Amino acid sequence: MNAVSEKLLRDFRLRSTPTRQEILDLFLNSNYALSYGDIEKEISESDRVTVYRTLKTFLDKGLIHKVLDDEGSLKYALCNDACDTSGHHHDHVHFKCMKCGQTNCINVDIPEVKLPKGYVAQEKNLLIQGICDSCAR
Repeated sequence: MNAVSEKLLRDFRLRSTPTRQEILDLFLNSNYALSYGDIEKEISESDRVTVYRTLKTFLDKGLIHKVLDDEGSLKYALCNDACDTSGHHHDHVHFKCMKCGQTNCINVDIPEVKLPKGYVAQEKNLLIQGICDSCAR
């Protein structure tokens, strides 16, 4: 049992279960966004519904956020301190490496985009593709 994941679950008022801890530990030990398939390969829980419910709960509580990549695949990454049950409050850039395929959260704000009258933004996603620092070496 990881003390950090246990504390995070408590801080977000989530009941601690083996599946929640295992999935949260996976996020804590990854420095890139994870797809459902990545998570499914790494955890012992074989019940797809439990894994999906855990991800939805983490999303709803502001513990993780969605990351869309160029293939339309949905990935997930840990949120920063600004997120909670009231919503996700981080508009940052995501970077997908064209060599290793990993998608990372980059601490760069998404530039403000002035929308036409009548349009209201609900979510912002900006994906930049290139070669990550690790692959460039």
